[in-house]
Amino acid sequence: MDLKGKVAVVTGGSSGIGAAIVLQLAKCGCNIVIDYHSHPEDAQEIEKQVVAAGAKAVSVKADVSNTEDLQTLVNTAVEKFGRIDVMVNNAGIETRTSILDTTEEQFEKVLHVNLKSAFFGTQFAAKQMIKQGGGGRIINITSVHEDWPMPGNIAYCLSKGGMRMLTRTAGVELAEHNILVVGVGPGAVATPINLETMKDPKLLAKLNAAIPLGRMAKPEEISSIVAFLATQGAGYMTATTVFADGGMMLQSPGL
Repeated sequence: MDLKGKVAVVTGGSSGIGAAIVLQLAKCGCNIVIDYHSHPEDAQEIEKQVVAAGAKAVSVKADVSNTEDLQTLVNTAVEKFGRIDVMVNNAGIETRTSILDTTEEQFEKVLHVNLKSAFFGTQFAAKQMIKQGGGGRIINITSVHEDWPMPGNIAYCLSKGGMRMLTRTAGVELAEHNILVVGVGPGAVATPINLETMKDPKLLAKLNAAIPLGRMAKPEEISSIVAFLATQGAGYMTATTVFADGGMMLQSPGL
């Protein structure tokens, strides 16, 4: 997969799926702006790995729920590398709370980090892509829970459902500019967000039993899909979501 000379912004790019996406894009030749919210040492380590892969990177501390910070990420791509070709809206959080116990503060935080950031990240990146010409790719990291309920994690599900319609509607609106908008919906992935489950043998066994492939995904199995979507090989894909869940959404106990 060749992305040599392309420029990407990856939100939440210093850990988990985001870090795997950064490194996969770098291996394909892409120069990258890495967004991080905390732990600058992690972002700096990812930068080093990008350089070792033969690409360039710059890390930027940003709160993606703040539109000014989002605009800074896009501006940094233009200032450092001359353009933006790929925007990956990956940053996300969850509260693991239900409709009965989610506070207004928790609701707003999840929706702002997950959905608001993807909305305005898409808007700001698209405006720059239109200005520079040549189209571009916007890739939203959603979840199986954009379509599949997860009782006890309602704000997260709402945010991912919103990203589903953001992807579809923006994909249609931006098609005339050759800006493709695609979602990637992972199932269970072995990242820090699932650490509690991974540390508990009973919970992990229960989760694995619900996945037809019998295991959680590796971050690299998600990042490789993102890299493909950024290439010319995915040039006819837009306004849709690619699910990578090991068959989880279609699991059936039988009759």
